[in-house]
Amino acid sequence: VTPAGSTPHAWLRQLTEQGIVRRWPRGCPGRVRAQIEHELALIAELRYEAYFLTVWDIVRFARERGILCQGRGSAANSAVCYCLGITEVDPARMNLLFERFISRERNEPPDIDVDFEHQRREEVIQYLYTKYGRERAALAATVITYRTRSALRDVGKALGLGLEQVEALVAAVAAWRRHAQIQPEHLAEAGFDAHSPVLRRLLVLVNTLRGFPRHLSQHVGGFVIAASRLDELVPIENASMPQRTVIQWEKDDLEALGLLKVDVLALGMLSAIRRAIDLVNGPIEPAQALTLAGIPAEDPAVYRMIQQADTVGVFQIESRAQMSMLPRLKPACFYDLVIEVAIVRPGPIQGDMVHPYLRRRQGTEAVDYPSEAVRAVLERTLGVPIFQEQVIKLAMVAAGFTPGEADQLRRAMAAWKRRGGLEPYEQRLMAGMQARGYRREFAERVYRQILGFGDYGFPESHAASFALLVYVSAWLKCHHPAAFCAALINSQPMGFYAPAQLVRDARGHGVTVLPADVNQSDWDCTLEPTGGPVGQDIAERARLPHGSPDAVGARPAGRSSEGSGDNAASGMSRFLYHPVSRRHPMLRLGLRLVRGLSQAAAGRITAARRAGAFVGVADLARRARLNRADLKSLAAADALQGLIGHRHLAAWEVAGVEDAVPLYGLDRFAEQLPLLAAPSTGQAVLADYAQLGLSLREHPLALIRDRLRERGLLSSAEVAGRAPGEIVHSAGLVLIRQRPGNGRAIFVTLEDECGGLNLLIWADLAERQRRVLLGAQLLGVVAEIQRTEGVQHLLCRRLEDHSDLLGGLAVRSRDFH
Repeated sequence: VTPAGSTPHAWLRQLTEQGIVRRWPRGCPGRVRAQIEHELALIAELRYEAYFLTVWDIVRFARERGILCQGRGSAANSAVCYCLGITEVDPARMNLLFERFISRERNEPPDIDVDFEHQRREEVIQYLYTKYGRERAALAATVITYRTRSALRDVGKALGLGLEQVEALVAAVAAWRRHAQIQPEHLAEAGFDAHSPVLRRLLVLVNTLRGFPRHLSQHVGGFVIAASRLDELVPIENASMPQRTVIQWEKDDLEALGLLKVDVLALGMLSAIRRAIDLVNGPIEPAQALTLAGIPAEDPAVYRMIQQADTVGVFQIESRAQMSMLPRLKPACFYDLVIEVAIVRPGPIQGDMVHPYLRRRQGTEAVDYPSEAVRAVLERTLGVPIFQEQVIKLAMVAAGFTPGEADQLRRAMAAWKRRGGLEPYEQRLMAGMQARGYRREFAERVYRQILGFGDYGFPESHAASFALLVYVSAWLKCHHPAAFCAALINSQPMGFYAPAQLVRDARGHGVTVLPADVNQSDWDCTLEPTGGPVGQDIAERARLPHGSPDAVGARPAGRSSEGSGDNAASGMSRFLYHPVSRRHPMLRLGLRLVRGLSQAAAGRITAARRAGAFVGVADLARRARLNRADLKSLAAADALQGLIGHRHLAAWEVAGVEDAVPLYGLDRFAEQLPLLAAPSTGQAVLADYAQLGLSLREHPLALIRDRLRERGLLSSAEVAGRAPGEIVHSAGLVLIRQRPGNGRAIFVTLEDECGGLNLLIWADLAERQRRVLLGAQLLGVVAEIQRTEGVQHLLCRRLEDHSDLLGGLAVRSRDFH
């Protein structure tokens, strides 16, 4: 890494000085220069120069290849990392704490985490193996422990149960049961004999095995690069993936040995951002060349969009919990985004920090500080500790902990849920605070907050790194919705939402979406020039009177008016604060969405099309060398519409095409097409979902709304018009099921043609109606409306399965637990 004739110290100094000029072209502020000199001196004292240079070289390689990357975690506390281009958060501007990253007292090596585009991370990994060799570079291992599913399968097999029996057990009792003991009644519900000695033995063994080590796997990205052969230092083995080596120890073991590790991590949003910028800079978008550095900071339109929870697809703030928080917190600047990212985490929630912060932000609770020292730590977050660093600083300024003791507390916080170990600190904290004149009530509150952070909380530096991506992705969604939606679909799998919801959201923002077509589509979704203006500025539409004809006309069919629904509750976009003062390009769906069609086949289609458009199915088959299975997939996806007509005609034509290239030319297929009726709208929607996972036609529930009404089921727009506390009966397609770590409730997002509904299902109801909850695609609820500060939830009392109305429609939900 160090050029000939130089030393690691000199080379690191030179690269840092170059970075200073790049980061501060008008001159480096004196305070920042002093911080950089302090960091360089400490890095030299602890002899970490080679480590920093190694990470710099990895980032350099990625950027030279056009791979987006960004450092995160505690490394974002370092001004040197910022100068080297490893991180993008200016620690001086953010007042971050370098000692959270490196300090003499910590007596542990630094840990730099770098995110790379998830679709191109393998290029970075192979660069490391090529540069250092598999003898010196390897991934750390992670211990995979038994969970309910794996324990059931292994124990069931050992006890001689058949495969069908085991899978029936897994389906019945494993889902949503990671944190609870399996009881005999679960076996009875699954149709098994709960009194069987074999099954009772199975219960005992499964409950015993949960949490016990099962096997080793490779760490998500923890790379160890050694100066000498690794097999002389640690046990290694070949990974299951080719050309990879894995160390048979976990990261904590490696840390104890003093081996330095860099996390080469994958992040889907980086892939999406890079793809979106490439699309914006393509021939379709009428704009100047866009770069990450050129994205305007603190755009008011972006924050207005975020405050309305119009954040489908936006990094980190697209979840149901974040969408519910946005209208209450109302982020208005970058630091608000840092807080938003950090506050919706188990740590602040369990430590009872969320509601006090919101009350103080809204001015309904006084902000007070027991001392000026505490004010200095907590003033930016209104007296409430939101970040890990704040809790550590509190221990130092209020309880008299030394930096070394505070770091031991940090470690204990991170591990206490697994191993305990915070109890010795309770008395130390209480005694230290009371000795310094703090009231016992304040000391107890701080300790509760520390316990909360054991449930996972963010360091401020990590939240700041993520907030940058929040802002960039929100800016792209706000100003380039077509490119942003296309990039998200092209970067799948990632995020909370499937392509169907992403497309519906983009159309709600004025984007015209065109179907997949063999004469127009590439493998990826692309942009095409629009034939005319999008229409009125959507921000203008948001200001129209709710009852005006123009306001109604600005909505897609079936959508509720702005005043009749709640965007934060639905997770579906409405026309709010989205500036469209120019023509948007149109979004063309890519062939990647066609089920059963390989990327290689799509590549042959696009390559053959360069010689001219296809004139028929036989011409397509011959020139693109497609077999009958490929053609059937395209016909079922309606991607042959431009060649032959509707699906039924396409299927008929494909049936006559042989797998081999025909010997008799195109005349063989010149027979007259039969008079086949076009599919009905309902049939077409069913076929779209089956083959593409989405439909550009009507929403499935719009087609059966009359039948839903016969069952007394309200639409989401009708629910939004009811009063809080009212009991309603409604239903929707299941988009997302989510069970937080505490397991007290299940959160479910439903969708219909008007928007969405957010359900809160307490654990006892979820347990009683588990089969309906997990099995229903069209889920009905009897629920009480709860609406607070513009955020609506339905508190469920009963669940119902109305999937019989779908007529075979397959809608895939995304489950997070």
